[in-house]
Amino acid sequence: QVQLVESGGGLVQAGDSLRLSCAASGRAFSFASMGWFRQAPGKQREFVGGVIMSGGITSYADPVKGRLTISRDNGKNTMYLDMNSLEHEDTAVYYCNVQRIIYGTMFNYWGQGTQVTVSS
Repeated sequence: QVQLVESGGGLVQAGDSLRLSCAASGRAFSFASMGWFRQAPGKQREFVGGVIMSGGITSYADPVKGRLTISRDNGKNTMYLDMNSLEHEDTAVYYCNVQRIIYGTMFNYWGQGTQVTVSS
């Protein structure tokens, strides 16, 4: 089984920086990808950015390109989301996501989420 625990959220002002962490337990060697999603009040959950474990290729949603960066500490099975120049529109619950492929079937795992609030 895979368990994900996010941390690092909080209340910040526009222009500030914040680092979110996602600690993964379980069969980390079997992860196909790790990523971050967010859900603002009244909106659907949306992709923020992710990394393909094989090769380490990262991708980001257009609204966050250049401001948010994903990194990993493989020794700690932890993924980070460094957020700079935060905007009020970044206010949301941020979720960590892991995808595993087992015998050709993809499984998604989610953390409990961490709240990020950016005051304007």
